[in-house]
Amino acid sequence: MADTSSTSGGLTLPQQRQRAAFWFLAPMLFALFCVAAWPLGRTIWFSLTDTTLSNLYGGKFIGFDNYLSMRTLSSGKVIWRGTLVDPAWWNAVWNTVRFSVVSVTLETLLGLIVALVLNAEFKGRGLVRAAILIPWAIPTIVSAKMWSWMLNDQYGIINDMLLRLGVIDQKIAWTANVDTAMAAVLLVDVWKTTPFMALLILAGLQMVPRDIYEAARIDGVHPVRVFFKVTLPLIRPALMVAVIFRMLDALRIFDLVYVLTPNSAATKTMSVIARENLIDFDKFAYGSAQSTLLFAILSVFVALYIWLGKVDLAGDGGK
Repeated sequence: MADTSSTSGGLTLPQQRQRAAFWFLAPMLFALFCVAAWPLGRTIWFSLTDTTLSNLYGGKFIGFDNYLSMRTLSSGKVIWRGTLVDPAWWNAVWNTVRFSVVSVTLETLLGLIVALVLNAEFKGRGLVRAAILIPWAIPTIVSAKMWSWMLNDQYGIINDMLLRLGVIDQKIAWTANVDTAMAAVLLVDVWKTTPFMALLILAGLQMVPRDIYEAARIDGVHPVRVFFKVTLPLIRPALMVAVIFRMLDALRIFDLVYVLTPNSAATKTMSVIARENLIDFDKFAYGSAQSTLLFAILSVFVALYIWLGKVDLAGDGGK
C-alpha cells in the first residue's frame, strides 16, 4: 500500500494535491472575481451613494437612504413609518415571487412526468429525448418574440385556434390585458423550461438501480407505491438541485418579461424595474439598491433551501 504521508519539499502528498488544485483553480477564481465579484461590489457601493447615470464617479455617500427611504415613482405615494415607500417596487417583488413559485411548481411537476416517460423503454426513445429539448435550446429572446406573435390579438394563431374550437367568443390581447398578462408569461416560461427540469430529473432517474424495480415487480408492489416509496426518495437530491437552479433563474427573470410585456405592471419583476431605474429613469443609485436587494433575496433563499432541504451539494453523503 502506498505511503501517502511521504513528503516532498516539506509537504505531504495530500498537501501537494491541495496546492496543485489551488493553482489549477486560480485562473478561474480570478476570472470570477473580474466578471462577478468586482461588479457586485461596485453595485453595492453605488447603492450607498446618490450616483446618477450622467455622473457615475461623482456620487456622494448617503448610507442606506436608498434602502430605507424608498423614493416614490409615478405609481403614487405610500407612507410607511414616516417614509415614502415605492409601491412599484413592492408590486414587482410580489410579481417575481408569484411568478417564481407558480412557474417552478408547474415545471417541476411537468418535468417529472416527462422524465418518467423518457426513462421508460420504448421505440424511438432517443429521438423523443432529442426533440423534447428543442424549446429549451431556443434562445429566450427568440422564443419570447415567437410567442408574442402567436399571442397577438389581431393575427395570433392562439386566438384563431381558440375561436375555431369555441373556447372564446372574441379575440383576447393576452400580453396587453392585465388579467391575462401573467398567465401568458407563465405559459411561455413553462413551455420553454420544462425540458430543462425533465433533463435534470432524468439524470437522477438514470442513477436508480434497475434491480430495485425488478424486485418490486416480483413482489407485486403497485407502481404508484413504488414511485412514492422508492423512486421519489432516490431522486430527491437531483430533484432539489434542479429546483434550486430553476428558482434562481425564475427569481431573476428579465428577458422573457421584457419582450412579452415590457410595460405591464401586472408582470413587471424586480429585474425589470431595477433596469428601468438604472437606465430609463436615471436613478442609478436607486436601481443599484434594488439590484442589491435582489441579490440578497436570492442568497437568503438558496441558503434556506439548502439548509431546510438538507441538500448535499458536495455529493459525499454528509461525510
